[in-house]
Amino acid sequence: MELGKENTVKAFNFKRQYPDFLFPGKTQYVTKDDDAVPIESDALLDTANPFTYGKTYRAIRDWKPDLVVISYWMSWFAPSLGYIARRLKKHCKVVSILHNVIPHEPRFFDAPLTRYFLSGCTGNVTLCDEVSDDLERLKPKSAKITLFHPVYAHFGERIPREEAEARLGLEPGRKNLLFFGLIREYKGLDILLHAFGKLDDSYTLIVAGEPYGSFVKYEEIINSSPAKDRIKLFTKYIKDSEVKDYFSAADLAVLPYRSATQSGISAISWHFEVPMVVTDVGGLRQSIGESGTGLVAEKADPDCIAAEIRKYFSDANLRTLCINSIRAEKERLSWKTFSKRLIDFADNLYKIQ
Repeated sequence: MELGKENTVKAFNFKRQYPDFLFPGKTQYVTKDDDAVPIESDALLDTANPFTYGKTYRAIRDWKPDLVVISYWMSWFAPSLGYIARRLKKHCKVVSILHNVIPHEPRFFDAPLTRYFLSGCTGNVTLCDEVSDDLERLKPKSAKITLFHPVYAHFGERIPREEAEARLGLEPGRKNLLFFGLIREYKGLDILLHAFGKLDDSYTLIVAGEPYGSFVKYEEIINSSPAKDRIKLFTKYIKDSEVKDYFSAADLAVLPYRSATQSGISAISWHFEVPMVVTDVGGLRQSIGESGTGLVAEKADPDCIAAEIRKYFSDANLRTLCINSIRAEKERLSWKTFSKRLIDFADNLYKIQ
């Protein structure tokens, strides 16, 4: 949307990202009752159907763009996006936005497949230094720039805390911790559940997000936890219109990740001005700890995470300091700034190669 304010923009999208047997969630599509911001696009690419690769390439080529921006986050997309990028590169600039170069749960084929995709890119944008380092190892001396993960601002504004708690059926007046987003092994919900068992009964833990696979392991931890009655589960796909409910009710978001690059959850937390406790992995120390928008646990360990949660609530000034820092970051990490720097990078690509 921001790019479209000063440029003519057209979106080309997936008709299917994954075959159902490779997708452990409930749906990979925006449903009819969702309230996601509508984006007009041509849904052409089926990653599991090579016959759509050429069709998608020709549709983009025939639109005659000066610049094609491709978002990339895992090697499953490398064959399809690489096919398209390598052919488009003959006609225009192709810039990747690399959320990950190597996925959080890596496989032996990730590096060769990602190299294939990168060979079709004129330049590459990374969102944190760790991904930039991965890119340098995989494709040395490629044209690249490290920007930042912009703040997500399309989920609406905060609502009164009391209203949010009522919508979620939460007991008012408690210290509400929030784990938000897809529940995957690397995100460490099990670590947080063990940490939460070490906290006193003034805390409530809100778990909101769709399990990416079996939830049995987490259920077993919850059932054996001394704090199980204070763990509130919303294990489902969270519609865009519902996101504000969870963040408006939260005092603190907790990201107990075992591994990470940057995090889209932090971008939502910044928008709703919710401080964070994160682990010292990937770019989280740089983006959260160094910016003063939250606290960093030295290890993805229940004791370390519980200690940082207690530290946050034990010092009334910390909340004020964190929120002031978040407000400064929201200004710096805007989509307007990101889009301008992306276009400037693309305009200078041939000069820096």
